[in-house]
Amino acid sequence: MSVQLLLFAKAPRPGRVKTRLCPPATPEQAAVIAEAALADTIDVLSATPAMHRAIVLSGQYPVPAGWHAVAQRGSGLAARLVHAYTETALTGIPSLLVGMDTPQLTTTLLTAAVHALGNGADAALGPAEDGGWWTLGLRDPTCAALLKDVPMSTSDTGARTLAALRRGCLTVTLLPRLRDIDTAADAYTVAPSPPTTRTAGSPTRSGPTCPHPTGSQRRPQRRATPRSSRRSPRSIY
Repeated sequence: MSVQLLLFAKAPRPGRVKTRLCPPATPEQAAVIAEAALADTIDVLSATPAMHRAIVLSGQYPVPAGWHAVAQRGSGLAARLVHAYTETALTGIPSLLVGMDTPQLTTTLLTAAVHALGNGADAALGPAEDGGWWTLGLRDPTCAALLKDVPMSTSDTGARTLAALRRGCLTVTLLPRLRDIDTAADAYTVAPSPPTTRTAGSPTRSGPTCPHPTGSQRRPQRRATPRSSRRSPRSIY
């Protein structure tokens, strides 16, 4: 099935990303972790079959080869998400949006979401452990308008999103639950999975070593090998 992949992202600038990692991380260390997660996510999306890929961006960041860039627009996260879908919509083509907080996602997970949309679901929703969601696929991207009144970045955003989609008479397939990187504990839990990523070593190479939230230090891991041939460079929802 043809699909458009959307990456909803923020440029990894110190003091502007992953602020909940600080402390124990410094703003510079948090930005290193954010950049690693963003690069890993780009690799996975680039390796997933799609007819179109776009990064929906807040700030300035190099556009990956073969991708398109769209600026985030709107007042508040819900409005920016709605615009991300509607401003990139392609006639007759589903859109699948992910953020940059779950670098452990895989092509298998994304392909499962695409297959759900191809097998009759109107939406595919991936819940996050903190109550938000890590992906939302819409067979008709204009249905994103259903999100406009959903409170974002709360412990029940995922449940409210699901309720809004069902109130709009959409059939929804639920995807596996993932943990996103919001806090230092999240970073140390998510980073090693899988171990061959930039994010896997980012807490220990954001150096000096980013302190573990328990006060201990993890042994530095070797710099990861990229998962694709592309160059290296709280749930969002």
